[in-house]
Amino acid sequence: MDVAVLGATGDVGRQVCTQLVERRILPATARLQLVGRADGASGRAAYGLRADLVDAYAEHAPLIDVALDPSDVVADVVVVVAGRTSPAHPGANTDRTALAADNAAVFAAYAEALAAGGSGSEVVIVVSNPVELGVAVMAQRLGRHRVIGMGAWLDTLRFRRELADSLGVRRHRVGGFVGGQHGHDLVPLWSSVRISGLLVDERARAVAGLRGARTLDTFGEEVAAAQRDLAPLLATDVAAAFAQVETYPPDLRVVARPWLTHQSGAKTAAGSAAATVDLVEVVCDGRDIVVAGQVALAGEVEVGGAPWHGVLGVPLVLGPEGWTHVLGDPTAPDESRRLQQVGERIRQLTDPWVEGAA
Repeated sequence: MDVAVLGATGDVGRQVCTQLVERRILPATARLQLVGRADGASGRAAYGLRADLVDAYAEHAPLIDVALDPSDVVADVVVVVAGRTSPAHPGANTDRTALAADNAAVFAAYAEALAAGGSGSEVVIVVSNPVELGVAVMAQRLGRHRVIGMGAWLDTLRFRRELADSLGVRRHRVGGFVGGQHGHDLVPLWSSVRISGLLVDERARAVAGLRGARTLDTFGEEVAAAQRDLAPLLATDVAAAFAQVETYPPDLRVVARPWLTHQSGAKTAAGSAAATVDLVEVVCDGRDIVVAGQVALAGEVEVGGAPWHGVLGVPLVLGPEGWTHVLGDPTAPDESRRLQQVGERIRQLTDPWVEGAA
């Protein structure tokens, strides 16, 4: 399969391209298309990135070419990393909704180009923020089953890692998903947590020990309080700020650690790219695998007691033709309430930019 990376020369885009080649996701006969803008610095950098990748991975690099116009994008899998990103420095506003006005036009331009000149079967993986807006815009033009947002998978991997750290086990032994909106409004689905090697009652005790008496009804307040506590520490002692994160419960660490990482100036390019390449590998591998992602739903799941219509992060089955169906396991009452609240906020974000939205 051929892969195109829109925004290939940005922080995350460069990591995606490097990991695709380094992890040998693409055979030497496949094509990796680096997509930039002819009128911007990314156009020049795309040729440099191509030369650098060939130089570093000559023995197993796929065919690499450059495209500088949306109409030139041709691939089986399209990774959307183009657009503006949140600034990375202490005190910066990392609210992804602030990116909507700038990135909506980027999403629309590429969606229109793919709709007009694509094969009609591309699978699109949206990485750029707001992920949910990118999914909404592109799903409307390309078909909702062909578009998935990476954010929920990245949050899921972070959730599993934090659980594993708290339990003292390897991440591959821990299952569980995160849904909702990528970022501050993620929804940790504690009812989906599974721990290999533990019986049902043992797992229940382990989860109860990690959660305590907390519920998701106050999770948003916990996130806001953590950011208020971490902000002054970040300005004076970054090490102390990261040490403070270690005192939080695992679901709160899922939000606080990447927020702090981005605010520190390091950004989260490596982790974002790794999760993205996971999804590319699933599509290219030709097998159906359970992951999580933001997708445009049309009543496949119930949220707040009613079928949900709109973009939301959920566990789902992904394969070579896109996502096929959503896992239908019922959520806990507090999870359902938070999913509904988050879903309404996603609608407020996406509706102004999507034609025919209610």
